[in-house]
Amino acid sequence: HFRSSASLRWRKYAGTLLSRSSQQRRATILKNEPEISYDNSKIVANWLFGTAGAVALMVSVGGVTRLTRSGLSMTDWKLQGSLPPMNQSEWEAEFSRYKQYPEFNQRKNMKLDEFKYIYFWEYSHRMFGRMIGLIYGLPLVVFSIRGMIPKHVRGRAYVLLGMGGMQGLVGWWMVKSGLNDEIVSKKVDASHVECGQIRVSPYRLAAHLGMAFTTFALLVSTGLDALKGTSYDQKVRSSFDKRFLQSAIRLRRLSVVGTSLAFVTAFSGAFVAGNDAGNAYNLFPWMTYDSWLPAEILQMKPLWRNFFENTATVQASHRVLAMTTLGSIGLSFWYAKRGNLSTLWANLPSPVKNFQTATVAIASGQVSLGITTLLLHVPIPLAVAHQVGALALLGSSVGSLHALKFAKKQAKK
Repeated sequence: HFRSSASLRWRKYAGTLLSRSSQQRRATILKNEPEISYDNSKIVANWLFGTAGAVALMVSVGGVTRLTRSGLSMTDWKLQGSLPPMNQSEWEAEFSRYKQYPEFNQRKNMKLDEFKYIYFWEYSHRMFGRMIGLIYGLPLVVFSIRGMIPKHVRGRAYVLLGMGGMQGLVGWWMVKSGLNDEIVSKKVDASHVECGQIRVSPYRLAAHLGMAFTTFALLVSTGLDALKGTSYDQKVRSSFDKRFLQSAIRLRRLSVVGTSLAFVTAFSGAFVAGNDAGNAYNLFPWMTYDSWLPAEILQMKPLWRNFFENTATVQASHRVLAMTTLGSIGLSFWYAKRGNLSTLWANLPSPVKNFQTATVAIASGQVSLGITTLLLHVPIPLAVAHQVGALALLGSSVGSLHALKFAKKQAKK
């Protein structure tokens, strides 16, 4: 009887504990603030990094679309997308719509098979953009329902969704600017006769590409934040040798400058693309055979227009920005290696050293690739590689800056 009574009391006690545990779990679910495990953080971070990779691929497809002059082949836009032409009559109808717009007047010898080629690239670009929406949006819904997204990155996760949706609208806004003959770029053909080419607004193209670069950088930064959590940087700072903290703070400031320049240089590249400036002044380091800068460098009025619409100024600005970015990143790497009488490097965390090394290597390769692309008159494979290289440099710069978060100067209390 004594054993039976003890067993009964034990069951009641265990039941009470289980009940309390269940109530606590329900309270946690109601608050929608579940404890974030490392596994969840890693899953969310990989999702964000994967989306960043998809955006990089999207930018490369967009580069091919622009370089093959395919961007104006689709003359309408639907939010949900549509199937491509499926038979001969549908292709002919689509080709007939294209013929109604000014660009066709410059390509009157185009055959249907040639139209199919440029249509393929624009269609692929648009549909891949919608696919990225699913790649990002569906996991976002699932992770939100399950409470897997860390609280400190949750707001940015939803902002990124909005940026992705806005990107499609900005893309169509850009395309619409090329469906008339208001914007014509001046070219010289093989017979040295000046002719015009219909193109999209360089301002709208820069907005479209600039938003893609911003989205990519924010995805990388948010992914790193999700992976590290909120206490990682404080722990690194606490264990970091205080003798080198001021040097690490200076290094972070240099990285801020380098990252900012990498973004501005990439953004200036959008105006190079928008003005087709890479196909002019195909010399280096001089821009013409007898001078560093061409005579028409600042011929537009008012002066500011030259930096966005004048082919000579746009290309010269991009060259200067590229070399300045390389110098800034090189200085950051040199300081990391030589700071504190060459003792700073040995005391920096491994992620800082890895990102610093990768960034200076990518910057060097990117400048070399840009010069080669210019000298060879912008072959499509090199031009696309150069555009993707800009993303790689931006991503590595963001990573380097993020790894130095522990050295962020704290406000005095």
